[in-house]
Amino acid sequence: MQIMITHGGMSRTRVLHVSPVSVVLSVMALVIATLALSGAIYHYFFLKAAREGWPVVSQLVKLVVHDESAQRDKVMRENLDAMAQKVGDMQARMIKIEAMGDRVSGMAGLKPEDLSGVTRPKGGSGGPFVPMTNPGYNELNGALDALAEAAGEQSDVLTLTESRLLESRLKTLMIPSSRPIDVAVGSGFGFRADPFTGRGALHTGLDFPSPVGTEIHAAAGGVVRTAEMHPEYGLMLEIDHGNGLMTRYGHTSKILVKPGDLVKRGQVVADVGTTGRSTGPHLHFEVLVDGIPQDPQRFLAGPNAKPTVQTAAGNSTPLGAEHR
Repeated sequence: MQIMITHGGMSRTRVLHVSPVSVVLSVMALVIATLALSGAIYHYFFLKAAREGWPVVSQLVKLVVHDESAQRDKVMRENLDAMAQKVGDMQARMIKIEAMGDRVSGMAGLKPEDLSGVTRPKGGSGGPFVPMTNPGYNELNGALDALAEAAGEQSDVLTLTESRLLESRLKTLMIPSSRPIDVAVGSGFGFRADPFTGRGALHTGLDFPSPVGTEIHAAAGGVVRTAEMHPEYGLMLEIDHGNGLMTRYGHTSKILVKPGDLVKRGQVVADVGTTGRSTGPHLHFEVLVDGIPQDPQRFLAGPNAKPTVQTAAGNSTPLGAEHR
């Protein structure tokens, strides 16, 4: 870039050569100087005026600062109101969850004393839900802390309820209510004429006539207790279901599990045969409680049935009650 400087008359013309880099540096220097000057003026006049209370300038500064402060307060208030609305919604949902938790825990059989270590004591309370108006930060923080504590309590209650429901379901699975073979019963529980001697004798189980090799299913989940040859039951299988409850499968031709195995309800555990004291192929199925034979038909009535068991003293006790 060339800059020509001329004077009147016969004076000589001067030519200045300026490079682009010099122009850019000059402009940047000018901008920096302008900014520095503006900052100095702002600092000296406006801030000093605000501190010392100059008549005109201080009023302008106060108006600007007040407007900015009001704008910040407005934005903060709007945010706090929005948060308060969300906290109110969460409180309303938590009330519903607590009511639902109380109903579900009651259905699971949990008593108030079972929850004494989980939830806080509850006295009489109620009334309409009134959300907070113009809440502050501390109020919102306190409400969130209360919600977090209530959510933790409900989580513990639901965990305990789930555990109780699973325990109840496990007990149901351990009751022999499934038929080992889906055929009609040939001979029931009770006194009958012995097929070998013709004399009256107690038949301690149910007979399921089926061809040799028919699959036998576990009537409930449990642990295999015995799988051996017996002089009367033939090839015999016994499954322990806990709480003194056991099922026995007699006259089998083959046993597919061994002592100590964990079996599930409906699992194939043996095949029908005619071993031992038997007149033909069938399954002899028994249910015993504390070693006392029970009528299996009462258990096979369905999973919701509550069969009574015969104790050694001759008393009938609902299954699930305490046996001594």
